[in-house]
Amino acid sequence: MASAERVSIGFSGGGVVEVRIDDAKLRELRKALDKADGWFDIEAEEGAVAIDLRQVVFVRSATTPQRIGFGG
Repeated sequence: MASAERVSIGFSGGGVVEVRIDDAKLRELRKALDKADGWFDIEAEEGAVAIDLRQVVFVRSATTPQRIGFGG
């Protein structure tokens, strides 16, 4: 999977799923959320994930690398 980025998908009730998907799949997910009807299948690096679009409350993508520790 080329240029995959980490994406967090939050659900009503507080659950969060993190997946690594490419930009094309992220755009497809965002387009599907416009209708927010039914289920959406994601083929992620971690495996297949099916989400109920009616339960999604946020999508956060990490486009910058994560750093640990203190930096200036």
